[in-house]
Amino acid sequence: MVTDSQCFWALCLSLSLYFIHSNSTPHVYIVYLGLSHNIHEPHLTSEHHVQLLSKVFASEEDVKRSMLYSYKHSFSGFSAKLNSSQASALAKMEEVISVFRSKTLQLHTTRSWDFLGLPLISSSTSTASAAASPLQLAYGQDVIVGVFDTGIWPESESFREEPHMRPIPSTWKGKCVKGEMFEPAKACNRKLIGARYYLEGFEEDYGPLNTSGNPEFRSARDFLGHGTHTASTAVGSVVKNNASFYGFAEGTARGGAPKARLAVYKVCWGKNYSSRCNGADILAAFDDALHDGVHVISASIGSRPPLIPLFESEGAEAAIGSFHAMQLGVSVVFSAGNEGPDPSQVTNVAPWSLCVAASSIDRMFPTRILLDNKLSIMGEGLITTPIKAKLADASVFFNNGVCTSRNWKEPKSAQGRVILCFSVIGPYDIGEAEVAAKLANASALIFVEPMSREIGADIIPSVHVNLEQGTRILNYLTESPTKPVVQIEASKTIIGKSPAPRVAYFSSRGPSSLTPDILKPDISAPGMNILAAWPNQTSPTLRRDDNRSVNWNFQSGTSMSCPHVSGVVALIKSAHPNWSPAAIKSAIMTTAYTKDTSFDTILADGPMKASDPFDLGAGHIDPIKALDPGLVYDMKTSDYVQFLCNIGYTQEQINMIVLCPSGTDTSCPRVPKSNANVNYPSITVSNLQSAVTIKRTMRNVGENKNAIYFGTISEPDGVEVVIWPRVLVFSWFKAENTYYVTLKPQKKSQGRYDFGEIVWSDGFHRVRSPLVVCVNTTQDSNASKNLSYM
Repeated sequence: MVTDSQCFWALCLSLSLYFIHSNSTPHVYIVYLGLSHNIHEPHLTSEHHVQLLSKVFASEEDVKRSMLYSYKHSFSGFSAKLNSSQASALAKMEEVISVFRSKTLQLHTTRSWDFLGLPLISSSTSTASAAASPLQLAYGQDVIVGVFDTGIWPESESFREEPHMRPIPSTWKGKCVKGEMFEPAKACNRKLIGARYYLEGFEEDYGPLNTSGNPEFRSARDFLGHGTHTASTAVGSVVKNNASFYGFAEGTARGGAPKARLAVYKVCWGKNYSSRCNGADILAAFDDALHDGVHVISASIGSRPPLIPLFESEGAEAAIGSFHAMQLGVSVVFSAGNEGPDPSQVTNVAPWSLCVAASSIDRMFPTRILLDNKLSIMGEGLITTPIKAKLADASVFFNNGVCTSRNWKEPKSAQGRVILCFSVIGPYDIGEAEVAAKLANASALIFVEPMSREIGADIIPSVHVNLEQGTRILNYLTESPTKPVVQIEASKTIIGKSPAPRVAYFSSRGPSSLTPDILKPDISAPGMNILAAWPNQTSPTLRRDDNRSVNWNFQSGTSMSCPHVSGVVALIKSAHPNWSPAAIKSAIMTTAYTKDTSFDTILADGPMKASDPFDLGAGHIDPIKALDPGLVYDMKTSDYVQFLCNIGYTQEQINMIVLCPSGTDTSCPRVPKSNANVNYPSITVSNLQSAVTIKRTMRNVGENKNAIYFGTISEPDGVEVVIWPRVLVFSWFKAENTYYVTLKPQKKSQGRYDFGEIVWSDGFHRVRSPLVVCVNTTQDSNASKNLSYM
């Protein structure tokens, strides 16, 4: 007979299997469950999350304290504060796909849209009233772009409601959430139609938000300025002839899709004037944005390599959110990262999202330096008032000539001096040099660096020169019997005089370290010296001792190139509402160009070489051609199944993740197929040892349904390329065609990438796919022996 005591201890033993106790420090974990099966009753999904979580906690109160977010609308999962034992227990449950630590991610104008071929006036001879409707104003109406960033400064002219704007689309389910200094009735309108903020993950990592010593707003209002800048770049309203930074880059500002609607999701927060973006908060924003009804998501965020497996561990939030967005027909645009120019630093490499590199535009700010009225050097800067002072070498005021605060020979004053600083002595960046020069009370700074870098707001008048120019200045200073008098003239804004674009030195390069058979980045867009909206209560330098107030500011980074592409995606989505995210990506990639304004190959800053697909992906974006690409490479469920199989998912797990049409085969082949066979707009083979054949399928989306396209090949060095058939015939009855590419190595090589292209043309459209091949024929590679390319 079982006693009460025996029952009690049996119950305790049973409970111990579920209520996991550990002395390990709790952290925020994300528990990912795949698709949500209660889309119309999200509360049931949340209840299920509570039930799961209760299996590793002793009480309902503990469960509620632990739970941060329940992701219940667009996919299923939750974030909670767990210790490692609890996380391990949840990971072992059958319905759980993955459990991983939430990771903190990083945040990576007037001329740029004209440079991209989208002027507000259709021709130079027409007036604004007589001109045909520009593409930017013809498309974009009722497309909703969600921006994941640091929030919004709603008073900016870029977010005003334009006259005669149509009512908010009836499909919109989002809202403007009230918060500190953010009153929805005043902040939101028919332009800014949604504003949410997500703080739980950030506060778990960094403690309660400090809004006194650390300026921030507990609301969707932006302090850091980054979100205001990116949002106005993507969809800012037209601000005529009123945008400039102290007179520089003056002109009419607007976003890529000025007629589009804006929804803001604040997922990044200021901590000591630097941004922090928590993964749990980002995933919550994805869940809400997809339920709200956005059509495009722009997210200038990412994590540095080493990259982790998609879906499975820290930093997977962006891949998970963007995957479910893709399944719902929502395009997601990410920045490539700012870790260039070294190879394999690119981030956000999932094939279902767009990854954007950064490049320059054809605008410069030439600044003349004159030494003793004898030596003239043309640098670049944002000098508003001419300067005349004595030139001094950095070694006079800084130990070893290293222009940093800790090397200042305190209290030696540089008053009345312009200091010459070389970045290669240290090294250090322009920001450190400016702080040091200001600390020494210098009149100005001449900053020497090996290559052209970005220009931005400075805290002391600064002029950038390259190493050759800096060497000439130093030699003149050394040989001069007296201290030279240096005159720095006011800077000017010059357009169209320099070859552009150039790939920015900081832009992260490929190949992808996680998925080498998928080319990343996908595309390049303007990301250097971009002028866009800025909070007028935030200084342009984000420094406490900078009291200036501006409405527009310069920023550089792939964070700036990302919203350029997001704006173009909004235009394409408006013109072609039924196109999938893959079709839109294909249109952008296959119409990109690789020549600059001087008709030479686009230059890659950093190594100062001709750019290749690892620098700029398929090329530089061409918005007008992307609206009419002729043919597109679309991606079906089967393509994603193949990719998920290759990264280690089982059929059961794939069924939990993928929205599969009835009858779709989700089984993984016994012999894995290479990701090179995914129907991507570019073709990459990262380990070519012998002849392989790759399949691609294209769909005719041009106005002419009866079209004939002829294929041409530019072969990578040492690779024989054959395409079959060489002619694709489309008709009303045959909108799709398949072709095959056979690659055969013709040289002995190891670890060297070579580049070519395949182009299909009907005489009007030119559909170009980069061809990226690494021939490995000098030794066997066990990694590829069991890999099929067919």
